[in-house]
Amino acid sequence: MKPISHCFLYGIVDLGYLAPDQVSRVTDQLLEGGIDMLQLRAKGHSNPQILKCADFMLPLTRMAGVPLILNDHPDLLREVAAEGCHVGQEDYGVAEARDLAGRDCLVGKSTHTLAQALAAEREGADYLGFGPLFPTATKPTAIAVGLAGIRALHEQVNLPIYCIGGVKLGNIGEIVSAGAKRVCIVSDLLLAADVTKRTAEIKSALCIDPCS
Repeated sequence: MKPISHCFLYGIVDLGYLAPDQVSRVTDQLLEGGIDMLQLRAKGHSNPQILKCADFMLPLTRMAGVPLILNDHPDLLREVAAEGCHVGQEDYGVAEARDLAGRDCLVGKSTHTLAQALAAEREGADYLGFGPLFPTATKPTAIAVGLAGIRALHEQVNLPIYCIGGVKLGNIGEIVSAGAKRVCIVSDLLLAADVTKRTAEIKSALCIDPCS
């Protein structure tokens, strides 16, 4: 399994953009394009639906050596062998998420400020999501944090940080120039006419230095 330190491009298979019957096909396309880590996000779907989608994804991600993360549902890690879970500021603490998972696993945490990022690091998070950098249809009510604090964030937090929110091929250069090393992308991958090609293009633009 690819370690987080070697994961630069994080994709989200979001059922807000995809129908459940598209999950396997899109997962395969993302993996073919070189995605480093994948999350399953299924807001408003039942636990059985989430588990079914995770069961579709897991053989594909395992074969590729890519970690699979569940959004919001650490308890479901008792039922599916995904590598971890991701929690928000209003969700579980990191230790609580691991307790609910019932096993050692990766736990990522969403953060929106430097203070939240430092707190998540003290909690023992394995990685951070940071944003939204720009306005995004994925979370339309969230306030964009911009690019100004990215470099300072990376100087003060010693965890992998995935910048998220409105990240796309057209702005990846300015995001990297602002100090980002890793990004998480949803719609620009999922809605691309050629998911595999778009994934490969973003991976190439992001990884100025060798990615492994």
